[in-house]
Amino acid sequence: MTYRTVLLGTAAVLMAGPALADMNFNRIASFAVAQNTPDAEESSSEIIAATADGMTLVYTDSPAEVLGFIDITDPAAPVAAGVVALDGEPTSVSVIGQTAYVGVNTSADYVNTSGHLLALDVDSRAALGDCDLGGQLDSVAVAPDASFIAVAIENERDEDLGDGRTGQMPAGYVAIVPLSDGVMDCDAMIMADVTGLAEVSPEDPEPEFVAINSENEIVVTMQENNHMVVLNAAGEVLSHFSAGSVDLEGIDTIDERAALVFDGSQPGRLREPDAVTWIDDSHFATANEGDMDGGSRGWTIFHQDGTVVYESGVSFEHAIVQIGHYPDRRSDAKGVEPESVTFGVFAGTPYVFVGAERASVVGVYDVTDPANPVLDQLLPSGIGPEGYVVIPERGLLISANEVDGLEDGAARSHVMIYEYQDAPAVYPHLTSAGMDELTGWGAISGMVADPETGLIYAVNDSFYGFQPTIFVIDPSMDGPSQIIDTIPVTRGGRPAQMLDMEGITLDGDGGFWVASEGRTDRMIPHGIYHISADGEIEQSIPLPAELLAVERRFGFEGITMVGDTLWMAVQREWGDDPENHVKLVAYNTATGDWGAVRYELTDPETGWVGLSEIVAHGDYIYLIERDNQIGANAVTKQITRVALADMVPAPLGGDLPVVEHELVVDLIPYLTSTGGYVLDKIEGLAIMPDGTMWVSTDNDGVDDHSGETMFFAIPPM
Repeated sequence: MTYRTVLLGTAAVLMAGPALADMNFNRIASFAVAQNTPDAEESSSEIIAATADGMTLVYTDSPAEVLGFIDITDPAAPVAAGVVALDGEPTSVSVIGQTAYVGVNTSADYVNTSGHLLALDVDSRAALGDCDLGGQLDSVAVAPDASFIAVAIENERDEDLGDGRTGQMPAGYVAIVPLSDGVMDCDAMIMADVTGLAEVSPEDPEPEFVAINSENEIVVTMQENNHMVVLNAAGEVLSHFSAGSVDLEGIDTIDERAALVFDGSQPGRLREPDAVTWIDDSHFATANEGDMDGGSRGWTIFHQDGTVVYESGVSFEHAIVQIGHYPDRRSDAKGVEPESVTFGVFAGTPYVFVGAERASVVGVYDVTDPANPVLDQLLPSGIGPEGYVVIPERGLLISANEVDGLEDGAARSHVMIYEYQDAPAVYPHLTSAGMDELTGWGAISGMVADPETGLIYAVNDSFYGFQPTIFVIDPSMDGPSQIIDTIPVTRGGRPAQMLDMEGITLDGDGGFWVASEGRTDRMIPHGIYHISADGEIEQSIPLPAELLAVERRFGFEGITMVGDTLWMAVQREWGDDPENHVKLVAYNTATGDWGAVRYELTDPETGWVGLSEIVAHGDYIYLIERDNQIGANAVTKQITRVALADMVPAPLGGDLPVVEHELVVDLIPYLTSTGGYVLDKIEGLAIMPDGTMWVSTDNDGVDDHSGETMFFAIPPM
C-alpha cells in the first residue's frame, strides 16, 4: 500500500498515491462571516471582490444589510475587518483600487422598485458618492479601464404572484454610469433599453448579470428570458440571441426518493443562464442555473455572435456525482444548479471557475482551447457558493458561500480561500470515477477494513432509504481513494427498506454484520443484520426486551466482532443510563446472550457528545467520540480506546461496569488540515493490520450540508 503525506495545518494526513509535482488549487483557509456580524440573526457572504493590492476582500451581506471586509494580508489566516451598515440590501460589489462600488436595493416591493449605487472608500469606510439608479439592482461590474460601471437593473418578478412568470412590470434595464478618476457622473448615466429583444417576455426583461471585456463591451444575461445581449459603453445593442436549450440524458429527475438513479432525461431544457464572464474579447462563459422554465445543469462558452463554442451538457454534473456531492433532493428542479462563473489566468493558464450552488463545489476548467475545456479539479466549498474573485498576482481564488445554516444546525456562511500551489490536489478524498457506470454516493457511515484484501467496506445511512448500499473502497490507488464496487443491500431480492445502517463489520465467512440505528418515529427498528457477500439480509436480530423497555431514541452507531461476540456502540444515553454515560452492547452470536458495559462520555461544552463508531484491533476496542458541533464550536472530535480485557459484558437489567478509556487521537487538527471548517459528523473508522486508521465523515446526503466528505488516513501510532 502506497501513500503520500500531505502536511497542511498541524496534522499530517496520509492521502493515497504518490506525491505528484503539479500546479493545483488547494483550500488554505475558511472565514465565517459571522465573525464580522456577531450580533446579527443571520449573516451571508454573497458577492465578493478584492482591492487592487489584493489584501482586502469586500463582500455583500444581504440579510445583515452590511458590506463586509476581510483582511487577507496573510491569506491562510484571514481576519475580520468590520462592516459598513447600509440603508438596504446589498446585491453586488465591484472594486477599483481601494474604492468599492456597491449596489443597494431599497425597493418597497416588486412594483415600487428603487436602488442606488454607492461608492465607498475601503480604507476610511467613507462614502464617496451615490447615484440613484431608479430600480432594483442586481449585478455590478466595472470596466477594465475604469471608465464606467454597468449595473443590471433586474426589477425581478414576484414568483408568488399569479403563475409567477415574467410579464410583470416594471421592466428591467441596464444602467451605465460614467467614471472619471473613480468619481461617478450620475447625471450622465445611461439607461440602456433591452426590451423587445427576447423571445420570452420581450416586454419584461430581467437583466441578471453583467460583465465587461477589455473593449468595453457589456454582456448581459437575462435569466428568465433565456436571452443574451451584448452592449457597447453607450448602451447600444451590438448583438443579442437566445441562450438556447440542451438535451439532457442520464440525469436524476426525481427528488426525495432517497436514491441516486441517473436514468432520466430532459429534452430541450432551457439554459436560462445566471452568471457570465468574459474569457477573451470574443468569448464568454455562462453558468446555466435556470429559474423559471429551465436550468441545463451545466455551463456554456458562447462567441458573442451567439455561436455555441462549448457546452458541458451533463459532464459537469456527472463529475460532481462521482465525488459524492450530488444534491438528491434537488433532482426534480435544477440538479447541482451551476450559478456562478468567473475567469482568471494563473501562471499563464486561463481558467474558468464554475460554482454549483446546490452541490457546493467549484469546478476548475483549463480553457486554453475554448472549444475543448478540461476539467482539472473540483474544489469543496461552503454551502451555496454564490460569488468568486480571483487574485492571480497572489495565486488566490476566493469563494463566497451564501447559506447561513444557523437555524438548521448546519454550517454558517463562509468565505473560502484557495491557493494555486506546486502541490498535489488534496480534494476529493473519495471518488467513484473509476467505475464503469455512473455511481453516486453519500452519507457514508460505518466502515470496516478487510485485512486480507486491504479494501474497506462502508455503508450509507437512512438518507438513501431506498438505496441501502455497501461500498467497496480501495484506499491504495493513486490519487483519491476509489469506490470500486457497490453491494446493494436487499431483502428478498429487493432493496431493503426500514434500515438506518450505521455500522458494518466482517462476519469472518465472506459476509457482514450491520448495525441499524433505528428510528421508531419513522418505523425503522433498532437491530443488527447478518448480510451475505452479495448483500442479501439472511438474519435479522431485534433488540431484547431488556433494551426495548428503556428510552432509546439514539441507537447503535457502530459494530465490531471479537470472536463470537458482536459489540455495538450506542450513540447517546438511554433512559436507564447515568448522565453522560452510554452503553457498549454485546451480543454473542453462538449463544444468543446479550450484555453490556458503560462508557463515560466527555462532558459537552455545547450541545451533546456521543459515540459514532466502534472497531476492534489488537488488544483494544477503538471508538469515535464526538460532539454535534460545527466549525469553531467543535470541541470533542476524537478516537479513544478501551482495553479488550476490560470488555466483559454484564447481564442486562443489572448494574453495568463502567470501562476505563484513553484518548488516542484528537481529530480536530486533521479536520482543519485542508483549510475548511470542522465538519460535524465523523462517522467511520477502519483500522488496517499495520495500525493505519482510515477516518471518514458523513455528508448528510448534501442536505443542509456542503457535501464535503473527508476520507483520510492516520499513520500507525
